[in-house]
Amino acid sequence: MCGRYAASKDQAELVEEFDVELVATAPGRSLLVSPQTPPPGEPDYNMAPTKQAPVVLTRSPRGVEEPSSPVRQLRLLTWGLVPSWSKDAKGAARMVNARVETVLEKPAYRAAVTSRRCLVPARGWYEWQPSPTVTDAKGKPRKQPFFIHRLDGATAAFAGLYEFWRDPAVTDRDDPAAWLATFTIVTTAADPGLDRIHDRQPLVLDPEDWATWLDPAITTPADLEPILRGHQREQGRFAAYPISTAVNRAANTGPDLLLPALPEELRGVVDPTTGEIIGS
Repeated sequence: MCGRYAASKDQAELVEEFDVELVATAPGRSLLVSPQTPPPGEPDYNMAPTKQAPVVLTRSPRGVEEPSSPVRQLRLLTWGLVPSWSKDAKGAARMVNARVETVLEKPAYRAAVTSRRCLVPARGWYEWQPSPTVTDAKGKPRKQPFFIHRLDGATAAFAGLYEFWRDPAVTDRDDPAAWLATFTIVTTAADPGLDRIHDRQPLVLDPEDWATWLDPAITTPADLEPILRGHQREQGRFAAYPISTAVNRAANTGPDLLLPALPEELRGVVDPTTGEIIGS
């Protein structure tokens, strides 16, 4: 799964890189009890579920009287999908990922995958590797965090789905508190080598697939299948290295999280490239 990632680009960089036509990044309704840190829309190197994060999507602008053509937008959505038919928003933290193998069939995702798709920009993502040789104080396999990123240094564009949920307790439909906009990240089987860290990874789309994935006019599974299946278990697109356990605390959100772990910090870590065990 993908449970943390680095959303480290600022809005100006995302607008240029993703050819965004409309920036609509006023924070919406939040599920967090305390204010988000850093504030929504600012670079966050430890994006966690239920935070609001920048996503790219294509749809008609809000608040326009006359029908208009869809435009590519940068918006802030809450990570953790809440389907439109949900009775409440309590399940958001559990629906941060959607498996590519079942996304076209599961009730929670099948409407969104045919009409509400987005891109989730990321510097890279974090994954935790259970050690085959070293245990922690509780006797469980020690978990080593890794940072995984595109080998070419480009932004990783995760395939995502989004939804709008209306709170039935708020009677005024024009009240911003009546609506919650959420998203989930599509995951697939891990590429060779990365599967030594975890068996799943985000579905990362190359730029030539962005327009098709974002096009709301594409609604049939047959048109989506080439993208959903096209990047499964490709070798050589990503690199991974172990980092400090500081990433384990969601309150740590700075760029220092991307620094490689010191050799003396590694204990029972499997090298994703060679399969060798590092540290005793």
